[in-house]
Amino acid sequence: MNSIIKATSYTLFHAPDMVIHNGATQVTERLVNPESEYLLEISKNLRSYEDVCKYLPNQAYIGNLTPSELEEYAQPWVNTPSTFESTTGKFGQIMSEEELYLVIQACDVFEIMFLEETFVTMAKKKLAQNVIMTDDFMARVKDGVPQSEIDKKTNEEHGEGLYFNGALVGVVVRGHDVDTNLSAHILHENLVSKATGVISLMHLVKNSGMDASEIDYVIDCSEEACGDMNQRGGGNFAKAAAEIAGLQNATGSDVRGFCAAPTHALIVAASLVKAGTFKNVAITAGGSTAKLGMNGKDHIKKGFPVMEDVLGGFAILVSQNDGVHAEINLDVVGRHTVGTGSSPQAVITSLVAKPLEDNGMKITDIDKYSAEMQNPDLTMPAGAGNVPLANFKMIGALAVKRGELEKAQLMQFTKDHGMCGWAPTQGHIPSGVPYVGFAAEALENKEIARVMIIGKGSLFLGRMTNLFDGVSVMLQQNTAIEEKAKQEQGKVSEDAIRKMIASAMREFALNLDGKE
Repeated sequence: MNSIIKATSYTLFHAPDMVIHNGATQVTERLVNPESEYLLEISKNLRSYEDVCKYLPNQAYIGNLTPSELEEYAQPWVNTPSTFESTTGKFGQIMSEEELYLVIQACDVFEIMFLEETFVTMAKKKLAQNVIMTDDFMARVKDGVPQSEIDKKTNEEHGEGLYFNGALVGVVVRGHDVDTNLSAHILHENLVSKATGVISLMHLVKNSGMDASEIDYVIDCSEEACGDMNQRGGGNFAKAAAEIAGLQNATGSDVRGFCAAPTHALIVAASLVKAGTFKNVAITAGGSTAKLGMNGKDHIKKGFPVMEDVLGGFAILVSQNDGVHAEINLDVVGRHTVGTGSSPQAVITSLVAKPLEDNGMKITDIDKYSAEMQNPDLTMPAGAGNVPLANFKMIGALAVKRGELEKAQLMQFTKDHGMCGWAPTQGHIPSGVPYVGFAAEALENKEIARVMIIGKGSLFLGRMTNLFDGVSVMLQQNTAIEEKAKQEQGKVSEDAIRKMIASAMREFALNLDGKE
């Protein structure tokens, strides 16, 4: 039987000081043009934690607003008043920066991160009240150190400084004197990815209602690389996060594929469960510090605050079929192959049209498509346009070309079969999977019948190939009852055939006896 989506979680982490000190755009700007106007202006254009929590797309990400409800609000959403204030939703939470720092420290098992003692005392009280915290996790939070030690490790020992409200409150030190793969910057980047993934896993366990010990495999599909000079990118983020999240019976591995990785991981997880190799597989990804403030220059030029101020995380639990939850149909899997080509038509044909055609379906048979669900508030000021809408227009245009849709119906197709974007520009985070939580609910409630999750990736960024990448997979309403009925019907037919054979053999034996 098909694997199912047992539970999902989606988490955000406010990181305004990391925008300034750790985001790749800002780090590069300080190297190239340290006196730039942008660096002088950025701190004046950061949002407060309260504003981040009120921001409508963020509320959609953690499950307090559906995509269709979000679409009812005027855009750009950054200028739309909001009455939402909750830091938590049905999928997860929006964590503050001071809480995040303690979580990162709790995930540090090599004592390479240090926080100032007064800051720890203040932040620890807040973290202890967080909905996802446990006694075991809080026990991992270490005591702080004097400010003088933080200053020395940052200024004299090549440490990566950690700031809160503009003040230096912590540091990540390097793991090796000469190995650049273990530099303080890289270790900080990896610790943040691990920590945000851990919180996503903890919310996943809570949302599933299962015991953490029941998860037996974890797949991490973030974009960071963990290793030293002898095996850069060797991993294993998945097992490292599982350890802190309390998944004592889990093993795991990492899947990398730039933005397409989450959909690759979803297919791998569904295959492992359907094959019976593992019963419960969690796929997860933490956030990317490099992408904080990625389009900040354009946001400020257009009079917006720096909106790429949150790290994103998610987790999805794939389990054996229970007859209730939404299924992952591995018969309908799209593949951008080596020979596909990179034109928009070739990409959409391989990821959408071909897998559907191979299974006797049309493009219009899918109720909702989810591809690159990036928030247009973030991409449009930067000149990248409305990314989700562009994808849905391409899918609709292909349906028109194939004679499955009238040209006059194209814009209505994008509305009916697509949706607005709401995910932060965290690379892999927006790529198809933000809708899985909403899709699973809608499929389980029989509101829709089929959903296609599409992951696309830019492999050429690694300077190893010019190829594009992408995979897709279809989610559907649970069919276990129908499958069981078919099996029972087949069993009855087999019994009838056996009876007929037995009867014929008896008659044959009687005939032989009569002849004798």
